[in-house]
Amino acid sequence: MPGGFMSSGRIHGDPVVFGFFAACGHCRSFATSIEAHSLPDQPYFCRSVSMPDYRSKTSTHGRNMAGARALWRATGMKDEDFKKPIIAIANSFTQFVPGHVHLKDMGQLVAREVERAGGVAKEFNTIAVDDGIAMGHDGMLYSLPSREIIADSVEYMVNAHCADAIVCISNCDKITPGMLMASLRLNIPVIFVSGGPMEAGKTKLASHGLDLVDAMVIAADSTASDEKVAEYERSACPTCGSCSGMFTANSMNCLTEALGLALPGNGSALATHSDREQLFLQAGRTIVDLCRQYYKENDDSVLPRNIANFKAFENAMTLDIAMGGSTNTILHLLAAAQEAEIDFDLRHIDRLSRKVPQLCKVAPNIQKYHMEDVHRAGGIFSILGELARGGLLHTDLPTVHSKTLAEGIAKWDITQTDDEAVHTFFKAGPAGIPTQTAFSQSTRWDSLDDDRENGCIRSVEHAYSQEGGLAVLYGNIALDGCVVKTAGVDESIHVFEGNAKIFESQDSAVRGILADEVKAGDIVIIRYEGPKGGPGMQEMLYPTSYLKSKGLGKDCALLTDGRFSGGTSGLSIGHASPEAAAGGAIGLVRDGDKVLIDIPNRSINLLIDDAEMAERRTEQDKKGWKPVESRPRKVTTALKAYALLATSADKGAVRDKALLDKLVP
Repeated sequence: MPGGFMSSGRIHGDPVVFGFFAACGHCRSFATSIEAHSLPDQPYFCRSVSMPDYRSKTSTHGRNMAGARALWRATGMKDEDFKKPIIAIANSFTQFVPGHVHLKDMGQLVAREVERAGGVAKEFNTIAVDDGIAMGHDGMLYSLPSREIIADSVEYMVNAHCADAIVCISNCDKITPGMLMASLRLNIPVIFVSGGPMEAGKTKLASHGLDLVDAMVIAADSTASDEKVAEYERSACPTCGSCSGMFTANSMNCLTEALGLALPGNGSALATHSDREQLFLQAGRTIVDLCRQYYKENDDSVLPRNIANFKAFENAMTLDIAMGGSTNTILHLLAAAQEAEIDFDLRHIDRLSRKVPQLCKVAPNIQKYHMEDVHRAGGIFSILGELARGGLLHTDLPTVHSKTLAEGIAKWDITQTDDEAVHTFFKAGPAGIPTQTAFSQSTRWDSLDDDRENGCIRSVEHAYSQEGGLAVLYGNIALDGCVVKTAGVDESIHVFEGNAKIFESQDSAVRGILADEVKAGDIVIIRYEGPKGGPGMQEMLYPTSYLKSKGLGKDCALLTDGRFSGGTSGLSIGHASPEAAAGGAIGLVRDGDKVLIDIPNRSINLLIDDAEMAERRTEQDKKGWKPVESRPRKVTTALKAYALLATSADKGAVRDKALLDKLVP
């Protein structure tokens, strides 16, 4: 070919060139003889303005891609489809998890809307672990590592097939974080739409709504009859959806709204309500529009790293603190920030925690309210509105649904808009009918909860407390920090000095608590349960629930290098970093040692002098940083692979990239 020269191929957004460049007869610019073809027999084309190519052209254009196109055609694609963006729909349907059991048809619901809007939709599935079912046995070792598997699986599918954008259909604990990590890693247009929260349970035996934690606590109460336990069990989780309190799943789905990657209502609209269908349909339309803006208009402001930037992460953490979200959200935001290459760490979270008040209290922090009540009070955009008016939010940031967050708040904050459609949307409520079917009811409250003085959501002036719902503590027992959900801690024990009661595993702690080995004034320390030490950083919901059931909820504390369920309350401090298996000082504590927890001063310290600490460290170095007692725990090859690269919780428990780079230069 005259004037041609050979070029090598590139992937992931750059042109892939497998043949010669050829001079264009119209403008004498260079176009590729292969990339230029929509189909092999079409002429070359030129562009006067450089635009990002559809990633999918790598596998849909050029004579050499005839085989790939043949396979695409076998999936149902036609000639005209090769000119459209290919939208990957990452679903997470599974019959194992109530938060995902209703998602089977959601991918195709979105797909039909994508295709109406001018895209090509291709659905695939990720795994999803139910933390509640996996809890209390070795299954919990797999929960946090599954986050990395989910992130990798999304990357693998999207990059292997060169998809142009993603719709993430997530819901429960590790699925939303895993998909978020993948989205920021890939940095192509994305939108999140979750399965939604379940309705709170109802029973005549309780005056408040029920959730999973109520069933666990009553089961551990030796004074409760078998009949009462059975009634709670049957009533606590009545519908499909993520567990009904401000646990990890709902916290993360709310944070995707604050990050700007999801539509208003994503975190609060019930899974059972017919209104939620509109979120799926709108997600399908929106992702095609985001593709148009990026690929056709060269507007990279719609890319996830430009939406979920440093300020957006501050917004998400500010929301988390204001609503008393799960401590797991800290772990997941730190991990997501690393994928986005954002310098966002515990220091930033500590700073925010000192100035953000608590504006919303939801189970497990209070029995009165569940997610259905948050929605009735205006959902996440009403909390964001209160934070914005308090000068605590960055509102000049783009979102997937509005030019700026300020515009989104003006439209969706029920106290700021007169739009009847918005008010009607937030009146969507529970029907109280057990079901596993999405969109199965259309019940509405008669009125909204817009009481910002005494309602579910409060204004800054009438906050539940001027201290936020999460705090980071530092001290000689956790040099790199540890976290506590202060929203669930009674103010009478914000300063607590107690005697260390050591357990080398969650299993032994459960046995000890149930055997009444833990007394009032003790600080239960569960160690070697971090990302490496577990491995997998188990949640400690059973120990905290059993302390409650023993009447020790306000008389004991718990410290661990593991983590807690979003359902945890009480003086429960997790993520102690460095973890014991990595040489953390939590591994140096001995039975009977005095430990001082001081939430107001953000400190936690083992009350021994530096010389004693150094002597213990020297002794432990000789013994090795491992549990004293053997643990009957099968650590598989998969878990060993996770442990090999896992960082401590202050880094998000992600893979140690520096170590990985050394192993694979």
